[in-house]
Amino acid sequence: MFAVGITGGIGSGKSTVADLFAARGVPLVDTDVIAHRITAPGGIAMPSIARAFGPSFIAQDGSLDRTRMRALVFSDDTARSRLEAITHPLIRAETERERSEARGPYVMVVVPLLVESGSWKTRVDRVLVVDCTVETQIERVMRRNAFTREQVLAIVARQATREARLAAADDVVVNDTVSIETLSMDVDALHRQYVALAGA
Repeated sequence: MFAVGITGGIGSGKSTVADLFAARGVPLVDTDVIAHRITAPGGIAMPSIARAFGPSFIAQDGSLDRTRMRALVFSDDTARSRLEAITHPLIRAETERERSEARGPYVMVVVPLLVESGSWKTRVDRVLVVDCTVETQIERVMRRNAFTREQVLAIVARQATREARLAAADDVVVNDTVSIETLSMDVDALHRQYVALAGA
């Protein structure tokens, strides 16, 4: 099935845009949702994470202690690589399973780190980037997550630059200081384009 990969930096509003496509009957496969599912209580990644990192990284309910793990992988690239070696193959397998089961004119895969991962560009037919200024990202994430400016800047610094994302884009939705009505019109135009490309 024709696949569109949608990405954007933290706070860009990619989930809002993806939801607008879903409202038009497009099935979404969200790699963040899958990542949370495999690290939830009883998640398929949890036994391997427990063995690799020890019980201090497991919350009382058996899920991943995200706060502790986030602090570790932000300060230790080796630990981040160990975690990714466990989770990425599982996320990829679950993503492919959901894609194969999707029913609609085309499928949209939500991949926050599409540009950073390298391989995703070859696994979708189009790349849609949701774009905004870094300052907008910072303001949104501070408001949404109650993070400090420094915390948000640290996350932004670990993601691809705005320029790198735009260079990888086939299509761009600008989501800076625009209304939901403007976003909806942009999504309508892209949806018609993707339906045509998919031959649906």
